[in-house]
Amino acid sequence: MRVDELKGMEDAELAQAEVNAAEDLFRLRFQHHTGQLTNTAELKETRRQLARIKTVRNERISATSKES
Repeated sequence: MRVDELKGMEDAELAQAEVNAAEDLFRLRFQHHTGQLTNTAELKETRRQLARIKTVRNERISATSKES
């Protein structure tokens, strides 16, 4: 997902996307350590996707705290 797609999501959807990305990352790391992961680039992409999601969530939190 791209950043503009993430920014278009609601807070609940974004939170669910973060949970899903974290679960995917755990699954990929487990597969990597057991030697079952064939596409290691997927690990890097999932880690970056999780970082993008967390960045958008933190931007929203800081924007709401500045408004108050």
